[in-house]
Amino acid sequence: MPLVPFEEITHLFADFEHTAFRLETRRGYATDREGDRFKAFMRGIDPQPAPDSPWNTNVRDKAAQGARFSRVRIVDDPPTDGQRFLMAAASSNIAAGEDIRVLSRYVAGTAGLPDYDFWLFDSRLVARFHIDETDTTVGMEVTEDPADVLAACRARDTAWPLATPSATVWAQVR
Repeated sequence: MPLVPFEEITHLFADFEHTAFRLETRRGYATDREGDRFKAFMRGIDPQPAPDSPWNTNVRDKAAQGARFSRVRIVDDPPTDGQRFLMAAASSNIAAGEDIRVLSRYVAGTAGLPDYDFWLFDSRLVARFHIDETDTTVGMEVTEDPADVLAACRARDTAWPLATPSATVWAQVR
């Protein structure tokens, strides 16, 4: 299946009708490490809320339409700097209406969750990330293949009840 640039799937975040679910499996992401907020975090400065970011504006708009964003982040014990940053920065997304939860890598492994990141839209379309060894997204694989969609739905349905709200975990880790 051909890969497409992430920019070619961004319309899916506005176009979905009911649910957008993300499974995050990486120990860090290059885009985070390259950003000023991450660099400040590494100097001990908490990420500033970004309520008017395009992401959070879209989350609020979709929530007002009755749609739901959710994600499960798999984290190590102890969490990596990248995972700590994502938990610290989650409050803006949560305030906008996104439900973000955290699951230990050990539990994810015993539950048989996949080791790759994806978005699942309306339980009918999967956008799987292809990420290189530097944690850079090199492309997206988009499919409506029933077997791939079913696998993503099963991963979501397995991960969600095992995960803990991000704010709860961040309060313990912090």
